[in-house]
Amino acid sequence: MLAYIESLNSIVQALLATGFTWAVTALGAASVFLTRQVERKVLDIMLGFAAGVMIAASYWSLLAPAIEMSEGGLLPAWFPAVTGFLAGAALLRGIDMVLPHLHPGAPLSDAEGVQTTWGRTILLVLAITLHNFPEGLAVGVAFGAAAAGLPSASVAGAVALAIGIGLQNFPEGIAVAMPLRREGISRFKAFWYGQLSAVVEPVAGVLGAGAVLIARPILPYALAFAAGAMIFVVVEEVIPEAQNGGHGDLATMGAILGFTVMMLLDVALG
Repeated sequence: MLAYIESLNSIVQALLATGFTWAVTALGAASVFLTRQVERKVLDIMLGFAAGVMIAASYWSLLAPAIEMSEGGLLPAWFPAVTGFLAGAALLRGIDMVLPHLHPGAPLSDAEGVQTTWGRTILLVLAITLHNFPEGLAVGVAFGAAAAGLPSASVAGAVALAIGIGLQNFPEGIAVAMPLRREGISRFKAFWYGQLSAVVEPVAGVLGAGAVLIARPILPYALAFAAGAMIFVVVEEVIPEAQNGGHGDLATMGAILGFTVMMLLDVALG
């Protein structure tokens, strides 16, 4: 299977990988067909797991390769990583300030971004869409880096990243679909909106892979940019949501487990 994936164009690789992460989000959203509510304790553990995966992926799959690629260049090895990381976080902060959205579980009065008359459903979907964009971008950039033939990047490592992102997308699908279902929205509509939040991942993945193929010198910056965007999402959204349910210790252990699983995937496959 890996040999077949390696034979594909990097943009096709990114599209397939982010299609997988989208499908896992849809699988999580499909839980509304089985139950009306997931126990909060379980959801907090899964959200903690998602945070751990994203933190580990940001270092092992993105920042570390960015630093390694920059060694021996005209600029200090840390410069592209620091610049890209700060730019990624800054862009997400800017979008967060402008885009109307509502974090799952929050009252409508806590909606962020510019004021709007949009309903709760749309605001919830936009919040998770904002969350998913850097994940798709990270996967796309990873496959683009592998296609560039750099020793610090490999298709296996990009596949490991896609698997890790996919695993943490499952609770995200639940986090969107379940609140909608509890509010009386039909199972199909709750599922539809839950999976719709991840549509942006294939788009971001193709953009990321294409960008680094066109302009290889930006590769370390692009990797660090994706890392900065992901860490912003983790600190801004995922960790607070996991800790707000009253099961902070379990959420923390979920984060430790998620970090370990992503580190294992990256080292074993990458």
